[in-house]
Amino acid sequence: MDNLTLKLRGMSCASCASSIEQAIQSVPGVIECHVNFGMEQATIQYDSKQTNLETIQSAVDDAGYQALPLQEMAAVEDDSEQADRKSESQTLQRKLWTAGIVSILLVVGAIPAMTGLHLPFIPAWLHNYWLQLALTSPVQFWCGKSFYVGAWKSLKRRVATMDTLIALGTSAAYFYSVFVTFFPGLFTAQGLNSGVYYEVAATVVALILLGKTLENRAKGETSEAIRKLMGLQAKTARIIRNGEELEVPIAKVEIGDIVQVRPGEQIPVDGEVIEGGSTVDEAMVTGESLPVKKQLGDEVIGATINKTGSFKFRATRVGKDTFLAQIVKMVQEAQGSKAPIQKLADQVTGWFVPTVIAIALATFIIWFNATGNFTLATVTMVGVLIIACPCALGLATPTAVMVGTGKGAENGILIKGAESLELAHKIKIIVLDKTGTLTEGKPTVTDFVTIKGTANSNELKLLQLAASVERNSEHPLGEAVVRYAQSQEVKLTEVKNFEAIAGSGVRGVVVGKSIALGTLRWMQELGCDTEYLELRGRALEAASKTVVWMAVEGKIEAIMGIADALKPSSAQAVKALQKLGLEVAMLTGDNRATAESIAQSVGITRVFAEVRPHQKAAQIKALQGEGKIVAMVGDGINDAPALALADVGIAIGTGTDVAIAASDITLISGDLQGIVTAIKLSRATMRNIRENLFFAFIYNIAGIPIAAGILYPIFGWLLNPIIAGAAMAFSSVSVVSNALRLRNFQAKSSG
Repeated sequence: MDNLTLKLRGMSCASCASSIEQAIQSVPGVIECHVNFGMEQATIQYDSKQTNLETIQSAVDDAGYQALPLQEMAAVEDDSEQADRKSESQTLQRKLWTAGIVSILLVVGAIPAMTGLHLPFIPAWLHNYWLQLALTSPVQFWCGKSFYVGAWKSLKRRVATMDTLIALGTSAAYFYSVFVTFFPGLFTAQGLNSGVYYEVAATVVALILLGKTLENRAKGETSEAIRKLMGLQAKTARIIRNGEELEVPIAKVEIGDIVQVRPGEQIPVDGEVIEGGSTVDEAMVTGESLPVKKQLGDEVIGATINKTGSFKFRATRVGKDTFLAQIVKMVQEAQGSKAPIQKLADQVTGWFVPTVIAIALATFIIWFNATGNFTLATVTMVGVLIIACPCALGLATPTAVMVGTGKGAENGILIKGAESLELAHKIKIIVLDKTGTLTEGKPTVTDFVTIKGTANSNELKLLQLAASVERNSEHPLGEAVVRYAQSQEVKLTEVKNFEAIAGSGVRGVVVGKSIALGTLRWMQELGCDTEYLELRGRALEAASKTVVWMAVEGKIEAIMGIADALKPSSAQAVKALQKLGLEVAMLTGDNRATAESIAQSVGITRVFAEVRPHQKAAQIKALQGEGKIVAMVGDGINDAPALALADVGIAIGTGTDVAIAASDITLISGDLQGIVTAIKLSRATMRNIRENLFFAFIYNIAGIPIAAGILYPIFGWLLNPIIAGAAMAFSSVSVVSNALRLRNFQAKSSG
């Protein structure tokens, strides 16, 4: 299966998004499609054997819109596309100014008719119907051209959109006025008849254009996080080729190039330090404020800032494969995804416009039959058509998701999709892996106890055997044993028949001897007598140390105490999570005594110990069976199944790629405070979405009946179509503006 993200052109409302979604999903081979009205993007999953980009683009074209592949961050910006955008914006501005000036003149001219007052300062020529017709016609057919074009496209597809409502509403007011202008004696003065409604048609067009202008500007601000990230990328790099130092555009850097970085310069691409050293400010991509020391063999990230020293590094990832490019891609995909809560709004917008048209026609028929007043019937019908707009519903969720995921990226939190962002606020229990999550993940050997004591050379011989076997292991405990042996200057030797038993230990044959290292439980399963060292082992466990048992030829010869320091943020993060009302548990393969000792030091009371890797996912499933929304936090390969199974998988960014790929949220810096921030951000975003949906629904639920004249029989008050147009225009602007409040989100103070 392949994934594709398209940039869409020509959408005017959420109904347009629905039409495009249906058009793409009708293409054979398309498995899933989500159209985000706020981002003007389509995220598509398809089978490349059955369809391709051109076919999908053709389907969008047939629906009356345009689709372009979303550019990757590393690509050169498309100047023609920018020029098109600028041209569209300038045309919109010209139309807005034209419609605005004409509307002011027409409204001023209509004041005497609307109020019944004679105002001498208003020129008499402004009352002239023919002049009003001449002023309104360019507004109706030039400024409002896009509404007619959109309505015609919709009609051809047998659907109805916001353009349909605007075209019908303004046309009703305009052509009614034209009829009165040409046949003034045909209508007798009755009820609310004020003659013509040119000012209604022109002002509604002006207000809607104003709303679109403000909406486009606000929508542009929601993508600020993406622009910030893309702006971090260096423009050039200083590379060394054939012994010569060259400054080249970043797009020309190739994998394997040697890159020179001086103090204060930006690191252009990802790589590995091969000469020199320095400290690097990685805050822009990790959220970590303290500079990180870099020396020979360390990785450096493109777009970060070199602080004090000078060094050279070998480029390992360039272009679209750099860490920054991957972050941008992930944020773009998250912003283009659709939250489950959006489904309600989608269902409403699907039938909203046809329903509004039906209500408008019913309003006209009811009022005309009841009063015989054609003007009253027309005004109420126009009011219903104009005030009803699905834009606010369409923007309610995507704009909040866009700002929320962007804010997450600014805080070093990558959220893969809107669904993850929504689900995070429902979490009831968070399960933390121990090694690499609560702890630094860099354990060290603190105790090495042998059967014969440590006063003779037997210790070094045993250490040689142990480290030789552990050298083949990828487990952090194995790496600790190897590092300890290297610090003792022990020379390692060849291992045969190496085998790693997940959750138990490792074994192999060294210099003809069978060596096994692992847990107490495994040693007992192998039939080894562990009694002699069990008391010492329990003492080490009580000191929060992991105990590794060593057997030679089936006989216990030594134990090692290995300590893994807690991250400075662990205890504080656990306390903060509990303050949020969440249950926090720890999951580890360590023995219960060690696990409980570590858990107690950070304030965790629920501990799942001695859990083998294949049992971690089962433990998550059991918690889900209790009816709880479960989050799993881990960093290792053995955590991947549990991360994937959890309702929300949270990976430590300093961990393995497999764990990150299996997760829903990634903490780039590895700081557990990021979990707290992610949950607070999820809660703030969902609160914002609910506010947006509430305002959007209430606006339409209250606005349509008022526009239909429900208050007229009681108070004699009728909603002026101009006011209806203003309300419709600003409804979507208010929703986007509310979403933009999320930009003020502060992790430390937000609840």
